[in-house]
Order: sequence, then structure tokens, then C-alpha cells
Amino acid sequence: MKRTLYLFGSAAPPVFDVARVIEEAQADGWDVCLGLTPTAARWLEDGLAGLAALTGHPVRSRYGLPGEPDIWPEPDVILVAPVTFDTLNQWALGLTGKFVVGVVAEGIGRSIPMVAMPCAGGALTAHPQFARSVDTLRSAGVSVLCEESGVTPRQWDSGAPDRFPWRIALDEAARLSEARPTL
Repeated sequence: MKRTLYLFGSAAPPVFDVARVIEEAQADGWDVCLGLTPTAARWLEDGLAGLAALTGHPVRSRYGLPGEPDIWPEPDVILVAPVTFDTLNQWALGLTGKFVVGVVAEGIGRSIPMVAMPCAGGALTAHPQFARSVDTLRSAGVSVLCEESGVTPRQWDSGAPDRFPWRIALDEAARLSEARPTL
């Protein structure tokens, strides 16, 4: 049985490489469901149908209507990458106006293994709320990949999204999924 990976992306340049990352995750044995922040969905708008075809699931960026059935399988792990300063802080503060933030905020309470890989410029990561948000998420059990994990949450050049350390994030998601106790 395939493991299910929710791959959630924010509007940062590495999101443009998401099709390759989906293919890499699928090669690792994941059934991938793609969720995007509204701005990331707008950035990828012309390719959303292709991304849905690639994953076999609709790409989601908005909440469903009350009473609508959930259209994705349950996740084994959630990978939020790239996660922007804005999305990371909303998640840590429980501000669930965005679909992806709502799912990961609820994921904490549901004990779903989660990985976050920030992508933010140095001026934003120097803001005191960034460190507080990282600490809050880590204390809730989220694996936040930052300097202590060998990852620098800097803004990658939009011309080189392949420099974003996706493999580190995918490997951490696999590690967390394998470590999760079976119910």
C-alpha cells in the first residue's frame, strides 16, 4: 500500500519546481496530494491541470464547502515546502484563513507527522517572530528544517529553484513516516 504525502507549497520561487518534486516523491513510493497557498496557486495557474493529472488528485488551495466529502486520502505525512515567513507564522499562531494552514494547524492536533522547510530572506528570518514561530512548531512536534538541520532558510534565486534542498525535505518526510506508530 502506498504512503500518502501531502505536499503543501507557499509562494516562493522553489514552488516553480513542484512538478519535478512530485515526480521524485512518486519515484520514492508516495501518493502525492498537492496543496498550495492562494498566491502559489495563482503563480502556477497555467499548470494546475497538469499537476492534478500528475498526482491523480485535484490541486487544492481553498477550503471545500460544508458537507462536501474530503477528496484526498488521509496523509501519512505532510511536507510544507517552500513555507514562507507569512505561512509559517500563520501556522504557528493558528491563523487558519488559508486552506493549507488550516490543514497543518489541525494536523498538530491529529498527531500527523509534518516537515516544514522555510524559504525566507534574511531580513524576515531576523524578525523575532520567525524564531518564535519555529520554536512553537517544533514544540508541537513539527520537524522544521533550518540552520540546526543544515538548511539555511534564505530566499533562493527565482532562476535556480533546483538549489532548494528538496531531497533533504523528502528524506525527512520519509523518516517521519517510517517512525510513525501504526494504529
